[in-house]
Amino acid sequence: MPDSRATVLVVLLLGSGFLAAGCREEGDIQISSLEFNGVEQVDKGALANALQTKKGSWIPWGRKRFFDRSAFEADLKRIEAFYLDRGFPDASVRSFDVRLNDAQDKVDITLDIVEGEPVRVAAIELRGFEVLSERQRETLQSTLPLQPERPLDRQLAIASRERALNVLRDEGYPYAAVALRDEDAGGPRLRRLTLEATPGVLAHFGVIDIRGQQTVGENVIRRQLTFEPGDRFTRRAMRDTQRKLYGLELFEFANVESIEEPVLMNPDVPVRITVAEAKHRKVTTGIGYGTEEHARARIRWEHLNLFGGAQKFGAEGKWSSLDRGVRLDYREPYFLAPNVSVNFDAQAWQASEPVYAINQVGGRVTVRYQRSLQQYFTVSLQNEFQRSSITAEALEDFAIRDDLIALGLDPRGDITEGTLTAVAFTFNRNTTNNLLDARSGYLVTGRVEKAGQWLRGTYDYWAAGAEGRHYFSIGNAAVIANRLRAGSTKAADDIDLNVPFYKRFFLGGASSIRGWGRFEISPLSGFGFPIGGLSMIEGSSEVRVPIWGKLGAVAFLDYGNVWTGPRDIDLNDLRFAAGPGLRYMTPIGPARFDIGYQVNPIEGLLVDGEPQKRRFRMHFSIGQAF
Repeated sequence: MPDSRATVLVVLLLGSGFLAAGCREEGDIQISSLEFNGVEQVDKGALANALQTKKGSWIPWGRKRFFDRSAFEADLKRIEAFYLDRGFPDASVRSFDVRLNDAQDKVDITLDIVEGEPVRVAAIELRGFEVLSERQRETLQSTLPLQPERPLDRQLAIASRERALNVLRDEGYPYAAVALRDEDAGGPRLRRLTLEATPGVLAHFGVIDIRGQQTVGENVIRRQLTFEPGDRFTRRAMRDTQRKLYGLELFEFANVESIEEPVLMNPDVPVRITVAEAKHRKVTTGIGYGTEEHARARIRWEHLNLFGGAQKFGAEGKWSSLDRGVRLDYREPYFLAPNVSVNFDAQAWQASEPVYAINQVGGRVTVRYQRSLQQYFTVSLQNEFQRSSITAEALEDFAIRDDLIALGLDPRGDITEGTLTAVAFTFNRNTTNNLLDARSGYLVTGRVEKAGQWLRGTYDYWAAGAEGRHYFSIGNAAVIANRLRAGSTKAADDIDLNVPFYKRFFLGGASSIRGWGRFEISPLSGFGFPIGGLSMIEGSSEVRVPIWGKLGAVAFLDYGNVWTGPRDIDLNDLRFAAGPGLRYMTPIGPARFDIGYQVNPIEGLLVDGEPQKRRFRMHFSIGQAF
């Protein structure tokens, strides 16, 4: 260790003359690159973020970074401190290379780091956690951020102590304390950690005090509570209550806190709920002009807490040369029971373009049972009349065929009309950690729909579908994502008469089997055009890895197919696509670029009216593919 520090000091002294000659103290030379050699056991991105010397953005309008000699010298010490905190006491900067370009306005920096051998965790012992069940103790032990045989990362050790403390507090012990002890484990680079708990008394929720409401009734707030006085105390229930209060959209601020008395160890913990109401009436308007729509105008009015019970009513109107109409929606958040809500939606809408026209009139009522924050069920009844027409010129323009399909229009005929009356049941369970970019957890959805017969209407069919997604992380190195979904629709007698075209299945596109374009995978007509089917199966697997900063890469395998009949699914008849992709994280989700290659092309497929010319597709989009 002393030798390595002396080496760094010599290198600093030798390099300081060069740095002084090439760079001003204030830093007016851009940093074009910052590279690390020898970094294998820690995350390079985390190391780079810990330094004041940073690489500038290559994007012309991005932030530029400038070299500062004093900051760079301080960063050399920060690197050793970074490694020491993560269990590498012998790590050092062996050498560095700072190279100016010919114009002497940009610099490339390379740091050569010797990590050395880490101090490792031999074992982690839990003491004093007998108030938890054996299964809970096993789960806690296996999910600690720091695990045996890993380097002794002090931040992960503290996070492990906090996790153990939170588990006790979530199980009814608000006054619990957990101490972290570090002991020798029989070797100079082996340490044994002990998490020693003092649980304190088992507590229950006491009096609930609600403050800050003005026009919202206290009963509305109490309906959102996931606990009552006398229930076993848990911080999880307090967090769930806070989320439900924000979900009402009535409050700008909602805080749920316990009034704990560690000295007295009160077994009945009082709770204070403080809210600040938001505006309950809102009007939003929009006026604009576009080359396609020409003049357009939109207005929406919303009234929250309509009848004093957190009801929400909204009315929206839009007019342009292409589409116009009115939509109404109403939500009753408390329908017979606290976890049951009902929604009413209605619309009268007309879309008109030179090549097609759509008229829709109808509505839907949906009853939703929120079993938990992660799981809900819905039952809905839909009644909607639709009439559409397509000009002969549009039917003959194969380049817009997929656009017509996206609108739900049948590109095989000029006029279609009918009334869809259907009842549907859905199930959803979501344990993922992030809706935009999941790294762990799973999502399961299911839907069954019935139209016609005793429901009347033009169409008569049964439809069922299900989807499952699963995500898990391999440390910070990668995320493995998998998806599988399937669906089937069974018509009574004539398919074309009893199933609306927009209920047919198509695959392919940016979020489907990425070797093909949108709607290009389905049974083909006699001319080679995709016409949709009544059964399908689709799956995807992705490996998502970070590259640098907000930039990441993926490798994917997609598979699936669509078949004509409701029972024609054949696992020996699947289409496969594979390829790479890039991801760049934005505030609204990852921007992505994928290149999909068809492993087994579809014979006879026509794209834009002509035989397919290439076996790959490029896709740009926002958000993960699934």
